[in-house]
Amino acid sequence: MGTAPFNVLFLCTGNSARSIMAEAILNKSGAEKFRAYSAGSQPKGDVNLHALALLERLGYPTGELRSKSWDEFDWPGAPVMDFVLTVCDNAAHEVCPIWPGHPMTAHWGISDPAAVEGDEIEIADAFREAFALLERRISLLVALRIESLDRLSLKQRLVDIGRSADAKACS
Repeated sequence: MGTAPFNVLFLCTGNSARSIMAEAILNKSGAEKFRAYSAGSQPKGDVNLHALALLERLGYPTGELRSKSWDEFDWPGAPVMDFVLTVCDNAAHEVCPIWPGHPMTAHWGISDPAAVEGDEIEIADAFREAFALLERRISLLVALRIESLDRLSLKQRLVDIGRSADAKACS
């Protein structure tokens, strides 16, 4: 691995909720060590309003968040990723582009709060649950002593974070 700050790309199919929240969380909690981005294979084009409202309520900057295609990171001059993390089940099974620099990859599947049907309370609960799971996993990432791990150990730690005990909240 190189040196900090490390570039992290969170991928999800629609890039409207989970990957957006992950980008915001890591950019705030890991700002000294990481620079986070998000993208989707089939971006919705808009950030989910429930995700934005939750992030704003919790004091996360949202002004630069936008739903975008992973194609934006697959051209010369784009930031080279050190890590690519999928946060939804669909993206884990899609064929991802070959990323320059051969970043570390792992799957951190999280149930889609945007797919929850119900009243406002049920929807808000789903977004809070997804946010909490992302926040716990990202705190484990931020706590990693990346410089002291070889590539194989680092890869296993990333996989373990995605399989952590709190993963029972995933579908």
